[in-house]
Amino acid sequence: MTVASELSFFASADGDLAYLDTGSGDPVVLLHSGYVDHRVWHAQIPALAAAYRVIAPDVRGHGSSANATEPYRWADDLAGLLRHLDAGPAVLVGLSMGGLITTNTALEYPDLVRAVVTCGAATGEFRYTDAWTREIQAEMARTLAAGDIEGWLKAFLRGVAGEHRTSDDIDQDIARRLRGMAVGTLSKHTPGEKDWFVPVTDTFARAPEIDVPLLTLNGGLEPAAMLDAAERLARTVRHGRAETVEGVGHYPNLEKPEVFNRVLLDFLHAL
Repeated sequence: MTVASELSFFASADGDLAYLDTGSGDPVVLLHSGYVDHRVWHAQIPALAAAYRVIAPDVRGHGSSANATEPYRWADDLAGLLRHLDAGPAVLVGLSMGGLITTNTALEYPDLVRAVVTCGAATGEFRYTDAWTREIQAEMARTLAAGDIEGWLKAFLRGVAGEHRTSDDIDQDIARRLRGMAVGTLSKHTPGEKDWFVPVTDTFARAPEIDVPLLTLNGGLEPAAMLDAAERLARTVRHGRAETVEGVGHYPNLEKPEVFNRVLLDFLHAL
């Protein structure tokens, strides 16, 4: 089959939001990680579109979507898109930031969510406590504030690799793809601009409200605190379970796409 590659645009109340819509069948929404865009799912879109309708948005402020000019929540943006496309209830699959969007939306708009897969994320209240991750986060914040894009990219790729690897251990095609997407998103913003994002609060306390199948699917090289938080989420919801992809870090969908796709498709087929 031919997989569509041309983006469509949803006219939200605060600018156009870009999304890819391809395939047919039950809807599966792919929500990317921070700083990149829908293309982070390039190895998943054709595999899923063979049997499902795949919707892959660019989150507000990322990729080809408009920047915010007023307060917004991720869940509200996604709910508006799904209603525009008459695509709910959908399976939400999210990576890192996208993982938070899945749980936020399941809590705020349960009628639009059929199941949740969250990768490299737990809930919005999770905070990394290990020294290595906090060092990476501090370096990313420092270089971004200074406008040092190359320094920021180095810190970003260190985070992708994980604590026990270097950026040289990442396949260089993956690194190139991530760099390209991140530079594109960063170019949309200026240091010190107003952050209009409004978080959904008390998400872990409300997690038992999630009454749909939930899978946490993480790279085995994630920091222990991240894996513990994901397993805790899986235990807290009624229909949750946790799996890991061994030997990879924050982007299991890129580093071991065949394994990631198999686990994801098995989950979808069982719904």
